[in-house]
Order: sequence, then structure tokens, then C-alpha cells
Amino acid sequence: MEPANHLRTDDFTRTRWSLVQQLRAPRPGEAREALLELAVRYWYPVYAYVRRCGHASEIAQDITRAFFQHLAAEPGDGALPQGRFRDWLLWRLNTFLAGDWQELTGNDAIVIAPALEDLERRNRDDRVAAGSPEQAFQRGFALEVLARGFKRLQSEAGQTGHLDMYEALEPYLAHDPLPGQYEEIGQRLGIRPLALVLALKRLRQRFRELVQQELIGTVASPEALDGEQRALFAVLGGGTQA
Repeated sequence: MEPANHLRTDDFTRTRWSLVQQLRAPRPGEAREALLELAVRYWYPVYAYVRRCGHASEIAQDITRAFFQHLAAEPGDGALPQGRFRDWLLWRLNTFLAGDWQELTGNDAIVIAPALEDLERRNRDDRVAAGSPEQAFQRGFALEVLARGFKRLQSEAGQTGHLDMYEALEPYLAHDPLPGQYEEIGQRLGIRPLALVLALKRLRQRFRELVQQELIGTVASPEALDGEQRALFAVLGGGTQA
């Protein structure tokens, strides 16, 4: 992935810390909007952590819901945290689980929880790759970053009228097509193989940029971004860097 030394400090002003700060907004609608965005982005890593702690699926879903409601009720003092957002989120989760979280479960105030069946499917797929609760959280966090990059890339392809090409090339963002596959795709889409080679190169570059943009929102400086990019792929590759 591209180094972050070309980015300006201004690029880091709108971060996940901004959402944490927005939880303290005096207007309920603004605070709820921030809470919903945090929950949509990070529900699965929190859920995966709680499941690895030994809780059954339905209880883990209730605990995850209660945790995000707790963040809204107690976002912290006025000083924004520093460092990596995922470290702060995991620290808040551990603090929450060490407290009286049982008193906060059973409240359905947040209704945007992902379907339990989808969460469990992902949890089963990740069980071998992520054994401990912290590994499950870190892997879930990294996968969410990549998923949002894929979603944005697909959206851009649709907006520019290239959705068919994107869907044909998306399986090859991580590895090169086998011999003859460019020709096969080209015949199906009516596109020359060389044009597909160039299109895949552009898609890969744009995907790297989109993932970097997602990570920018979780750190405070270009220097921290470089480390976070390395940590992201170490986690997905089975390494222990975090």
C-alpha cells in the first residue's frame, strides 16, 4: 500500500475521534447519528470479541448492543483520546465487560443490529483464523476496513457505468488471473484482454487508496497511518502485529 507521507495533517481532522466527540453533541439527533455510524462500522469486531469470550450468540448480540448504547451514554470526558482508534475501542469494550454490563442488556433502543445469522456465518468463517478474543477483534476490525473499501469501489464502478467490468475483475484484486482468464472475460464483455489488464491495475490502485482513506479515519497522523497499514495486513496474513 502507498506510504502516507504525501498526506496533509488536514486529512486527519475528520476521524473516528470526531464521531466519539459527536456523541457528546447537545442535539440528540446529531449524537444518535454518530452512534449509528460507529455501530454500523464496528458491530462485528465487537461481536466477534464477545463470542470468543464464551458467550452464546444471542447473548453476545445483546452485549454488543448494550456496549454501543453505553458508549452513547458515557462517551468520556471532553478531551479526545489519542492514538489508534481500534486500541481505544478495545479498551472501552474490556472496561465495559469488566463492569455491570448485565444491567444494560435487553434494551432495544438501537435497532440497526446486523442479522444474527450473518454475524454467526462470519464468526464461523473466522473461527480458525482468529482464536483468541483479541485476535477475533483485530481480524474483524481489519475485515471491516477492507469491506468498506470494496463497497466504495463497487459504488464508484456503478456510478461510472463499469459495474459489469468491476464484477468480472473483483475476484482478481488480490491475485492475478490464471492463463486464459483475461481472454475469457474479454469475450464475455466484448473487451480486449489488454484493456482488462489495465482496468485491473487501475482497480487495484483505487482499492488501495480507498482502504487508506478508511484507515485515515482511525489514526491521528501520517506516521501512524503507515504503521496501521502494516498492522492491517499482518493481522489478515496471520501475523501478530497489532
